[in-house]
Amino acid sequence: MGVSATALERILDGLAELQRTPGRDYTAFGVRGVRFGYHWPRTETVGLKQTLSEQAALVAERPDVFEVQFTMGGFGWVVVHLPRIDVDEVEELVYEAWRLSAPAELAAEHPFVR
Repeated sequence: MGVSATALERILDGLAELQRTPGRDYTAFGVRGVRFGYHWPRTETVGLKQTLSEQAALVAERPDVFEVQFTMGGFGWVVVHLPRIDVDEVEELVYEAWRLSAPAELAAEHPFVR
């Protein structure tokens, strides 16, 4: 269990039209100008866009892995502690965050495949 920064990068590299924007302490991720995630290497965390119901379910189910980050525009963002989660689950969460931000036609062209 646990997801390294290298494994996270491999997951992100598989997303269509990924945009990376480096900041001082983090890297932001988006698709066609819409943000869906942030990675903070120092804290080994990633913030991901989710639905409000998914945000609530994740945090309620495993508060040691997930935290509420914020809500905005009808979405609930979660902080994911990468050392406490497996790569398959992070892959699904990252894809879902991307899908929630990508235009419908782009998401339809790139369904989740494991």
